[in-house]
Amino acid sequence: MSHVPHGVSRRLRPSRWGVLCCAGLLAGSSLGLATGRVTAGAVTSSASVATASSWTVYHGDATGSGVAGPVGPVDTSSAAWTSSVLDGQLFGEPLVLGSDVFVATENDTVYALSSSTGAVIWSTHIAHPVPSSSLPCGDITPTVGITGTPVIDPSRGEIFVVADEQVQGRPAHTLVGLSTTTGAIEMTRDVDPPGSSPAALLQRTGLTLDAGRVVFAMGGGYGDCSTYRGRVVAVNEGGATPTFFTVDAGSGQSQGAIWMGGGAPAVDRNGNIWVGVGNGSVTSAGRPYDDSDSALELSSSLALLHYFAPTDWAQDNANDRDFSMPPVLLPDGQVVLAGKSRIVYLLNGADLGGIGGQETQLASGCSGDIDGGAAVVGTTVYLPCLSGTIAVGVTATPPSLRLLWSARVGGGPPIVAAGLVWTMGQNGTLYGLDPSTGAVRQQGAVGTPANHFPTPSTGDGLLLATSSTRVVAFHAATPSPATTTPPVPTTTTTTQPESTGGSASKAHAAPPPTSGGGGISAGVLAGIVAGGVLLLAAIVWVLRRRR
Repeated sequence: MSHVPHGVSRRLRPSRWGVLCCAGLLAGSSLGLATGRVTAGAVTSSASVATASSWTVYHGDATGSGVAGPVGPVDTSSAAWTSSVLDGQLFGEPLVLGSDVFVATENDTVYALSSSTGAVIWSTHIAHPVPSSSLPCGDITPTVGITGTPVIDPSRGEIFVVADEQVQGRPAHTLVGLSTTTGAIEMTRDVDPPGSSPAALLQRTGLTLDAGRVVFAMGGGYGDCSTYRGRVVAVNEGGATPTFFTVDAGSGQSQGAIWMGGGAPAVDRNGNIWVGVGNGSVTSAGRPYDDSDSALELSSSLALLHYFAPTDWAQDNANDRDFSMPPVLLPDGQVVLAGKSRIVYLLNGADLGGIGGQETQLASGCSGDIDGGAAVVGTTVYLPCLSGTIAVGVTATPPSLRLLWSARVGGGPPIVAAGLVWTMGQNGTLYGLDPSTGAVRQQGAVGTPANHFPTPSTGDGLLLATSSTRVVAFHAATPSPATTTPPVPTTTTTTQPESTGGSASKAHAAPPPTSGGGGISAGVLAGIVAGGVLLLAAIVWVLRRRR
């Protein structure tokens, strides 16, 4: 499929008559008179409308809390459906908008699947992916295409991906916007930083949105070969020139990857952007600090506001001990961070404190790296330790961290849904863990994942996970009013697989939970009234045109 010229946004502009007709259809759908679906062959795509059960960004919301909206018990005894084999490996998290499921592959193809059956609604092959053999290093084979989890803007009906593609025989990274309804390419923009070596860059993080801009980060390939610098990138959704923040920006400096185990930058309620940074090239504490091995808070314009780095940052750099997860933003304003050192740090979100500025730290209870997005419920944080998910309790006054349990199963970035903590294992099993003890309450077969950081999602009555090349869905019952209760920090436990299945002053508010109720909601009533007004306006407009 041919591209829109790079940096140019192409969007159809409907006539006034088309707008009014669409308004009438929307009004009809709110009354049950129209389906709001666009036909594409024998399979249809739902209208681009976000619902309470949508999952449009990595780990469900801007802060990456990993907590689903109301979801009833999940049936993991058998899959509701399994997709056909897709055309490349799946590294990102499945997304859901309305009744469509979206994934992207390392073959540079974006898919929309039916949430009812898993059938392909549409697929768009964006470009030729980059042959792994042409890159200086890395562990993604045989091609590198779309690695980071996409992001959806429901208001635009558009899904954004970053594609690593072969352009005139050379790698290039391109931000692409596609219609969620048809898969048509609506925008492309070259996002390689000026003066960089695109072959040395890997766009691994999830994408997110911040005030009309797509935000993501870049690092190097597995092995830290060649020369690269970690970047945070922000691009207007219309495709304007990108803005960059660069780690290890000094003369002679390099590295400082921002990859976060596939997690997306966290965006707080002020629009500020938070990232965890890997090892940089400076390995002597006698040299100026280079922003590596850190938690960074950036403004929405990508200006550095403040940072944290451990006192042994230079040693971490020398030993490849990345911070390999997004900072976890707690509701009370505190921040939790961990990575390859396996130490968990508690930070004051109002002032990260610079080098050695942590409030306290905890020697991790896991024997593997902590990579990828976390899930947070209140003051309990569920961390993605590769040797098995762990739960850490946080206290504000005095600042403290406590290991609550260590599961020894799963290990992929967890989410919380239907009263359980869900995590994928490298054995291809999806585990549902008791949030209070870490005991395995449910498990379901998915298939071997493509990477070490697979993470499930929920949407439209499904719990979704991916194997290397398929999407697997499990049915979730109609939700009940019950909510997930975080574990009480009383004891430290370690579980094995079962045979059957000073405090911060700045709060980081996640989107409020959605609750249901009987009868017709105020939103539905408002939609009916608005639809009627639009229909009346359309009729008046037509009558006047005929005079």
